[in-house]
Amino acid sequence: MKPDLSHEIDVVPAFYDIDPMDIVWHGHYVKYLERARSALLARFDYDYPRMRESGFGWPIVDMRLKYVRPASFGQALRVRAEIVEWENRLRIDYLIRDAATGHKLNQAHTIQVAVNLATREMLYVCPPVLRERLGVEA
Repeated sequence: MKPDLSHEIDVVPAFYDIDPMDIVWHGHYVKYLERARSALLARFDYDYPRMRESGFGWPIVDMRLKYVRPASFGQALRVRAEIVEWENRLRIDYLIRDAATGHKLNQAHTIQVAVNLATREMLYVCPPVLRERLGVEA
């Protein structure tokens, strides 16, 4: 059975997230993804401090977003993050929906790679600590 490698958070866009067109400025969606990613990794006790303690950094090397519908001030959003790859890189898929209707507003993904913090070298295979935290096999 495949482990559940997902997590959802709720976000409500604040006034300062709104652009002159009265919708959430496109750049703020990245902030919502970051919040969901952080919560997901914390669920597996591998948040940013734990990454650092394990000797690895995980910079984002690719990020893609597709805007489907705009979000607006005060609109309750649900952001789902799911780890879909972990063997050679960490890929997280995201779905941002209207919390009330379930309508899709945005879908995205990020790709992160492990970097040895001591040597600054990129690894081409995810370190065992990630698989252990996620409870998945190599």
